[in-house]
Amino acid sequence: MDDDDLAYADVFTLRREGVPAREVVGALLARIAELDAPGTPTELRSVLAVADSALDEAAARDASTASGPLHGVPVLVKDNIEVAGLPSCAGATSLAARPATADAPLVARLRRAGAVVLGTTNLSEWANIRSTRSTGGWSAVGGLTVNPWALDRNAGGSSSGSGAALAAGLAPLAVGTETDGSITCPSSLNGVCGIKPAVGAIPKSGVVPVSASQDSPGPMARSAEEVAVLLEVLAATDGIVRRVREGVAGVRVGVARTWHTGHPGTDACFDDALERLRAAGAELVDVAPVRPGTAEEEDELTVLLCELVDGLAAYLPTRGPDGPQDLAEVVAYEQAHAEVELAHFGHDLFERALELGGSATDAYRAARGRNLAWALDTCLEPAMEGLEALVAPTYGPAWKNDLVLGGHPALASPVTAAPSIAGWPIATAPMGLVEDLPVGMGVVGRPGSEPVLLALCRAVELPGRPGFRAPARS
Repeated sequence: MDDDDLAYADVFTLRREGVPAREVVGALLARIAELDAPGTPTELRSVLAVADSALDEAAARDASTASGPLHGVPVLVKDNIEVAGLPSCAGATSLAARPATADAPLVARLRRAGAVVLGTTNLSEWANIRSTRSTGGWSAVGGLTVNPWALDRNAGGSSSGSGAALAAGLAPLAVGTETDGSITCPSSLNGVCGIKPAVGAIPKSGVVPVSASQDSPGPMARSAEEVAVLLEVLAATDGIVRRVREGVAGVRVGVARTWHTGHPGTDACFDDALERLRAAGAELVDVAPVRPGTAEEEDELTVLLCELVDGLAAYLPTRGPDGPQDLAEVVAYEQAHAEVELAHFGHDLFERALELGGSATDAYRAARGRNLAWALDTCLEPAMEGLEALVAPTYGPAWKNDLVLGGHPALASPVTAAPSIAGWPIATAPMGLVEDLPVGMGVVGRPGSEPVLLALCRAVELPGRPGFRAPARS
């Protein structure tokens, strides 16, 4: 099988047609070696580590009479999720020497469904909670993931590698994680579909933590229906695919006019996507949810940093005694290895987290209380009254990478803010191209509405599932 042809083939169809899993996995590994690895012409750096056992696992699937929804289908997993034998280090050298010895529960679910774990994907180190000056997609272990659509552009974060690998045709399915925007952003910038399910819908055990109240793993793919297939496995829930296929006729959707990006091309593309929703039978209602201000953003950051301290203190000892055991020891390690870990930016957020001192404080409790009240009582519930979902654009086109000055998107919608704080789900669909770069639509709903959100994503997708076509351009 030619690996360029495989880049935009439907792997599920290939498997149904009897193409051996070992052949599919071999072609994908060849494509990774051609496009992704350091020293290749494109050097995407989306895959942090390849599983040595992938070909053998694929051969075992071919020899097995068992079946499952992902039987023989390759999946990439973000490298902050434990996969036995792989670094699972969140891109940090302080964890890289302590590879995972067992699969996280969500990875075990993938294998039970018949999936072949192809490898792990690069990410913004520590899921982008380390510095206010970070460059999305950079980690000390994996280097800088770049956007396959334009190699000088950012792949988003923190699930950077998962989004870029899907766009480049390196795998049909990937798993990311999101605290606030970390699936939404790379899905939008790389032109793929993804969903952060409601917090708690997918087990978080074996995932390097940021926030107990906001973290959620989630599926990513090049179409909403494929995301739904993967979500059924990860959440151990039936009926999602069936609901997605039923469409959106009669679904009442709030158009969040106050959540535009401010980028003219993106917001115009969003208006075109709304017409596709309307043509599919959705009932659209203009609403005006509030935007977060500085106070809400500061409260959220306080909550995340306090929960980070507690989360890492509980998690790091589970990776063995050799290496940092808490955030203070991570900071000390990074200072001792500054030439690698602090080569482009510092860890000012880690230092601030240590000053805050964890979640057993009045400052944490007050910030969390205010934040949750704002997200639910002031923002989401009033906007969602009588509706099943809210829609808004997500980000403008991918910005230029800059490891000297760092940088974050200047043209982003606040669509992820309130649902992240509240623990609500948010899905992202590619809605078109602006200056040959993809832009996405965000879809927000209450916990349990994930199938409806993905049905709305499916209604927005353009025919032909637009995506990266090799070779990448510079």
